[in-house]
Amino acid sequence: QVQLVESGGGLVQEGGSLRLSCAASGSILSMYALGWFRQAPGKQRELVARITSGGSTSYAGSVKGRFTISRDNAKNTVYLQMNSLKPEDTAVYYCNAQKSSNGVYYLPWGQGTQVTVSS
Repeated sequence: QVQLVESGGGLVQEGGSLRLSCAASGSILSMYALGWFRQAPGKQRELVARITSGGSTSYAGSVKGRFTISRDNAKNTVYLQMNSLKPEDTAVYYCNAQKSSNGVYYLPWGQGTQVTVSS
């Protein structure tokens, strides 16, 4: 089964930027969509960005206009460019994949990458 490894998190000041990477151990071409999620302490995991195999993207309202998701099929990697970061973006960020448009995110969750935004 394909495994996903997230990286690129860190500590950044409010207004700063980070670029997260999600590297897959196998091909992502067969995956209908890939998504970036985040989970803040005491909160449920939420989907923040999604990209389909055709390149269509969607974003949670709280990050729209600040975050950009992209994918490099040749590198089996999905990215999340995060700009104008806010303290409320602080969370552990994870990626996962769907096999179909209304399917569950089916891969085992990785360890995630911690993003901390200081005010």
